[in-house]
Amino acid sequence: MQIETTTTALDVLKTVYGYDAFRGPQAGIVDHVIAGNNAFVLMPTGGGKSLCYQIPAIVRPGMGLVVSPLLALMADQVAALRQAGVRAAALNSDLPADERRALWRDIHAGRLDLLYVAPETLLRNEVLEQLGRARLSLIAIDEAHCLSQWGHDFRPSYRQLDTLVRQFPDTPRMALTATADAPTRAEIQSHLDIAEADAFIAGFDRPNIRYAIEEKDNPRAQLKGFLKRHEGESGIVYCLSKRKTEETAAFLRVEGYDALAYHAGMDKAAREENQLRFQHGEAVVMVATIAFGMGIDKPDVRFVAHVDLPSSIEAYYQETGRAGRDGLPSDTLMLYGAEDIALRTRFTEESDAPEQRKRVERQKLDALLGLAETAGCRRQVLLSYFGDHCEPCGNCDTCAEPPELFDGTIAAQKALSCIYRTGERFGQAYTIDVLIGATNERILQFGHDQISTFGIGTEYDKRAWRAILRQLIALRLVAVDLAGHGGLSIAPLGRTFLREKPTLMLRVPSPPRARREKAGRTQTQSAIAEGDRDLFQALRQTRMELAREQNVPPYVIFHDKTLIALAASRPTSRGEMAKVPGVGQAKLDRYGDAFLEVIAEHP
Repeated sequence: MQIETTTTALDVLKTVYGYDAFRGPQAGIVDHVIAGNNAFVLMPTGGGKSLCYQIPAIVRPGMGLVVSPLLALMADQVAALRQAGVRAAALNSDLPADERRALWRDIHAGRLDLLYVAPETLLRNEVLEQLGRARLSLIAIDEAHCLSQWGHDFRPSYRQLDTLVRQFPDTPRMALTATADAPTRAEIQSHLDIAEADAFIAGFDRPNIRYAIEEKDNPRAQLKGFLKRHEGESGIVYCLSKRKTEETAAFLRVEGYDALAYHAGMDKAAREENQLRFQHGEAVVMVATIAFGMGIDKPDVRFVAHVDLPSSIEAYYQETGRAGRDGLPSDTLMLYGAEDIALRTRFTEESDAPEQRKRVERQKLDALLGLAETAGCRRQVLLSYFGDHCEPCGNCDTCAEPPELFDGTIAAQKALSCIYRTGERFGQAYTIDVLIGATNERILQFGHDQISTFGIGTEYDKRAWRAILRQLIALRLVAVDLAGHGGLSIAPLGRTFLREKPTLMLRVPSPPRARREKAGRTQTQSAIAEGDRDLFQALRQTRMELAREQNVPPYVIFHDKTLIALAASRPTSRGEMAKVPGVGQAKLDRYGDAFLEVIAEHP
């Protein structure tokens, strides 16, 4: 893209990206970097971080260097930029030798606006040497939380990026992330020598995302009910293990969903094929481990479900943040049970990490369990973890249906006493059977029908006791020995509780949730006026046909949000279409006639 020296950031925003005004702190960040300054940018996913380095790279003399963690993500961003008329490319190890040589010729001739590169490729001596002969407008390090050894997604190759500080001391450096608590942020800035005065903190709130967390009851039925509201939409289902990923994807295919699996144990070609299908499709469900999705650029992910407990609030925020990048309403669901808590605890305790690291991981799990068990607004708990705040949001499950609390002091004492009386070696199911006075063969065999706690908990049924025990585990009053087949024991805090007998408020166990088998409006449909839906679907079909012709994801042509605006405004000329947000000059020239023709057919 040829840029005149008098071109302003606002000119680029309008002509390239099709927007009339910057959002939030974007304008300040862009101006700051264009002036030659460094910047640390913390901005929620979907807040427009990419524009903060793309526009300065286009406006400033030279080529912008962007460090990005995944090849698929880089390919996606390059495709979107090229659609907008920006001269962008990716340098990676898969590039054939002749294409690599041609790319370096373009770089040294100044024919590139933006170059994307993975850290492993960038740090090779020959690559750094070649870049030393190029004119760089800026260096942007995306997903910068990967640099922090205390972050949830630490990558050693990111740690070595401080070499860029020494090799390119006069080139503006940017570190960008959506996920960084205070210690992570401080580590990033220190490592990349970015001053506090150059930090831009835009907050963490994603108001378009609805948060919901449920205790596991019947996970498959719960997931099926959740997905029923999202038929015809794309989303991600996260599982903890490779096996569960495969089994859940198979289950969803039987239920009629176009569900794919993605995990590190798969053949690389199969993983890449599934990722491509997800990116290019409009109603694909990706069932994945955390190996999938970092920085994924697909804006129309309408839902994210966790059928197992994630590792931390940072991971939960990052993974749920892959929904609704386009700003349209999106939905999340997390399921968890006592087994998840025990498994996460086991991962920490059995790791080879130093004790300091284990202590941090325990604190992170406690914070996540606090989010899961809160009776207040989930968004408030989530944001407070990152030092942010909000009023009760009205867009989470606890705001919509505030849970009841009850005095669980006596129930907790009974449960702990029962665990003690049975020898602190039996699992949940057995402990509950003793509490409710079940006379099964095992209880009779061990003589536990004769102990004082046999039958003292008949005021609750099995389901309620499971919920109570899960909360006691979350509160660290009860420990679970997974290596010993899930045996329960009284944790140090539990012994303190039995001695001091403080009041303990617990959540009233929720009744089994009615399964939502009837599909209502999808998230996208709810954002479209009734009279515009047929036109929206026709525009969507045209977009898909154009995308298939070029073998690119549909959203690099236009986002759903732009199609919704086109359906609502129904432009009749290129001039009118140019006023629609998201329609830049290159896309207007390339696609304007095709979409105007569809609109003319739907008066």
